[in-house]
Amino acid sequence: MEGTPLDPLLAKAAGAVDGEGAPPGGPGAQAAAMRVNEKYSTLPAEDRSVHIINICAIEDIGYLPSEGTLLNSLSVDPDAECKYGLYFRDGKRKVDYILVYHHKRPSGSRPLARRLQHADAALAARPGRQDQPLPGKGGPVGAGEPEPPMDYHEDDKRFRREEYEGNLLEAGLELERDEDTKIHGVGFVKIHAPWNVLCREAEFLKLKMPTKKVYHINETRGLLKKISSVLQKITDPIQPKVAEHRPQTTKRLSYPFSREKQHLFDLSDKDSFFDSKTRSTIVYEILKRTTCTKAKYSMGQGEGRKKDPALLSKRRKCDEYGITSLLANGVYSAAYPLHDGDYEGENVEFNDRKLLYEEWASYGVFYKYQPIDLVRKYFGEKIGLYFAWLGVYTQMLIPASVVGIIVFLYGCATVDENIPSMEMCDQRHNITMCPLCDKTCSYWKMSSACATARASHLFDNPATVFFSVFMALWAATFMEHWKRKQMRLNYRWDLTGFEEEEEAVKDHPRAEYEARVLEKSLRKESKSKEKRRHIPEESTNKWKQRVKTAMAGVKLTDKVKLTWRDRFPAYFTNLVSIVFMIAVTFAIVLGVIIYRISTAAALAMNSSPSVRSNIRVTVTATAVIINLVVIILLDEVYGCIARWLTKIEVPKTEKSFEERLIFKAFLLKFVNSYTPIFYVAFFKGRFVGRPGDYVYIFRSFRMEECAPGGCLMELCIQLSIIMLGKQLIQNNLFEIGIPKMKKLIRSLRLRHRSPPDHDEYVKRKQRYEVDYTLEPFAGLTPEYMEMIIQFGFVTLFVASFPLAPLFALLNNIIEIRLDAKKFVTELRRPVAVRAKDIGIWYNILRGVGKLAVIINAFVISFTSDFIPRLVYLYMYSENGTMHGFVNHTLSSFNVSDFQNGTAPNDPLDLGYEVQICRYKDYREPPWSEHKYDISKDFWAVLAARLAFVIVFQNLVMFMSDFVDWVIPDIPKDISQQIHKEKVLMVELFMREEQGKQQLLDTWMEKDRKKDEPCNNHNPKACPDSAEYPGGAL
Repeated sequence: MEGTPLDPLLAKAAGAVDGEGAPPGGPGAQAAAMRVNEKYSTLPAEDRSVHIINICAIEDIGYLPSEGTLLNSLSVDPDAECKYGLYFRDGKRKVDYILVYHHKRPSGSRPLARRLQHADAALAARPGRQDQPLPGKGGPVGAGEPEPPMDYHEDDKRFRREEYEGNLLEAGLELERDEDTKIHGVGFVKIHAPWNVLCREAEFLKLKMPTKKVYHINETRGLLKKISSVLQKITDPIQPKVAEHRPQTTKRLSYPFSREKQHLFDLSDKDSFFDSKTRSTIVYEILKRTTCTKAKYSMGQGEGRKKDPALLSKRRKCDEYGITSLLANGVYSAAYPLHDGDYEGENVEFNDRKLLYEEWASYGVFYKYQPIDLVRKYFGEKIGLYFAWLGVYTQMLIPASVVGIIVFLYGCATVDENIPSMEMCDQRHNITMCPLCDKTCSYWKMSSACATARASHLFDNPATVFFSVFMALWAATFMEHWKRKQMRLNYRWDLTGFEEEEEAVKDHPRAEYEARVLEKSLRKESKSKEKRRHIPEESTNKWKQRVKTAMAGVKLTDKVKLTWRDRFPAYFTNLVSIVFMIAVTFAIVLGVIIYRISTAAALAMNSSPSVRSNIRVTVTATAVIINLVVIILLDEVYGCIARWLTKIEVPKTEKSFEERLIFKAFLLKFVNSYTPIFYVAFFKGRFVGRPGDYVYIFRSFRMEECAPGGCLMELCIQLSIIMLGKQLIQNNLFEIGIPKMKKLIRSLRLRHRSPPDHDEYVKRKQRYEVDYTLEPFAGLTPEYMEMIIQFGFVTLFVASFPLAPLFALLNNIIEIRLDAKKFVTELRRPVAVRAKDIGIWYNILRGVGKLAVIINAFVISFTSDFIPRLVYLYMYSENGTMHGFVNHTLSSFNVSDFQNGTAPNDPLDLGYEVQICRYKDYREPPWSEHKYDISKDFWAVLAARLAFVIVFQNLVMFMSDFVDWVIPDIPKDISQQIHKEKVLMVELFMREEQGKQQLLDTWMEKDRKKDEPCNNHNPKACPDSAEYPGGAL
């Protein structure tokens, strides 16, 4: 290194090690620096100065290989041996996890000196940083040069990173830093877990690993075996070409990993024993558990930072920062495991990601089954269960779609035989209807609603009642089928007996909860200090008090918990916010209702006959589109509000946080999506009053009425447009467009930040640089949420829209591949999370299924004309047919009884003077003694409707529970296999114990044989005979 410009700086660094130019801070700091150098130096004493020089020049420290090695990547060109970032620079150690941070690269001629000084300060201050002066005040950077201004916030982040990475090294991980990347200002820390760490953590996490023992899975015999083989041949073209998806006849016995029982496991290939998913999970557990407890400057907030220096010191000592807190505070900007490699290209090495892209994430394989086992192997059990559930749900939609199509075709085939619609279309009846609005609307002929009446029959016929019962039983069967499928996956994925581990994970507190508890404990400590200041203290007890204070600092948060009083403001805010959001939804629906009423009145004044004849269709379609846009916008707003409300509650565990977030988001989105549909189904046309005595909103807008054929057709239009529009726009366009837009914006920013020669190295980026440009994984809640809302559309109002399962099926075929492509190509690889079920979503599904029975009962009873037709057919029909039904449902009104200012402006619009008009209701005629009062027919129909609701609900609920009871939750063959595994495990350990006992008996026999010559008094054979003739002393 002679003759380089770095010689003076290198000499200065070398002198710092040999005693010249000692680090500032006095003898204590010098001794500390010597201890650190002795501990972390990896070179002999004569070469140690050169090693420290290189490390100081790049702000890092070398560590002993046994404790982990913090290396630095100085080469710009990627090393072929490291497979472009998948391995460390040595090409042997695999990168299991990546930490990303932002750093400011100094410019000019001073940065190296400044970095050198920082490295010296770090070396000197590592044992006791809180006692060191602030950076920049310990001494000059160079002779006669003032120190540049220091960014204390960035320096504090760097300090935390150093301590945190040091703690990771102490935990046994190996690190390698890379700051000379193609992305300007971004540094990467590559993490590798060596074999001993993997074994230790696998034992701690109780990971079930396959043993050497292989057993045969019980196969079906006889007729079932033949049927199974035939089905396998038939379905072979739609099976993915993946090894994991082939039917297995053998299975390895699994057992929680134990270092003491390593001989049970097949460790012939240690590199592949723990796959990449398991390795990243283990590293992530260490990252969560490892804390950063000190800070150069406080990053906290509140009174401690401003008022009390002693309290600030306590905050430094007691505050803990795991990886979640470090990410939240910006110390690290990202943390993620790496993808296995590229998924497309000519010379791409074969890997699981490429296989998933070809056999799962491609639209060309939409007709194939999903390779669920490979999905689980790559992404973990939680994501695997989501896609398995989505696949089962999509398969179960096939029979529901077929039955829905049959019901719809039945309506089409019988529309010309429907007597009520024929009567409405018959112009010979010449029924004159009352105006639909005040003043501007005129009288109209019932035959003008012929098209609406005929279309209503497509969805309002006796087959829809059967379809409602079928869908209720379908929902129950779907839930039972999923439980059985879930058990099969649990057996295949070795998740049986997972509850104990789940409880341990559930009790792990979140970083935000710990910070809140710390804040509470610090306030208590501050108050106790204030009290102690006013109490005189004896001098003999000062040392005792100091010891108590120090111990209190260690156990400050042990006994402190957040009570309901601490959370009461958050709970109150949650209640008020949720009520307010629901009120906003209702207000928007009310606004749309007013829009419909006012638009109908405005269109009625149009001079064009075609416009006036299509008022209902125009108003309904535009109102539904407005509702759709509002629903999509509010869904995004409510999702953010639900997350914020959950954060201020400060749940203790991640499981609790997720469940509370799901509950709030589902409640708000459920109300948002279904309120317009509920209005049309159960409220529209119910409270309109009668001609001459209408009900008004704000004394100006008359409540709108249903069409003569009922509101079911309008409900069908509302449901279909909202369901299809929501799936098309929100689920598909948003999922495709928004991630691509974010990726484009991120790449443009990185291109803007990067040096001019950025394009030269785009093709040579490391794997972790490429993954950094991908979108972070945001969890499965949005994916589940859209499917649960769709499940509600399919089941809740299926009586009004039998084609809903068909549209859901078509959407899900695309949704599966869309989500798969997003996970494989658009998102960073998520951390694998073990789970044995879909969690709270199952309970939500069951709740929606139960609610669907009740809602469909009310839709059939109150929204459709099914019950009024039955009542007329069996109580009022003279010839046992439906002739005269329309006339029976219409009441008469004398136009002379209109209130002042409400009669039509043009009473002769039909060409003749109207004396009596008709309206749909069960009321007494104007010539009756009690004119316009509710008639007896109304009460008869109402009693029949309520009776139908009770009978339908209880009958279908009973049938659903019967299906639950008949179908066992655990398949018989799976329960037998689980029992067989337990028996084999017991036999394995019994044989192991017997082998140990035989080995012990053999050793004892050898020792006994050695002792036999001594017992026969043979002096030459006894070991002590040379010294003590005649035997033992």
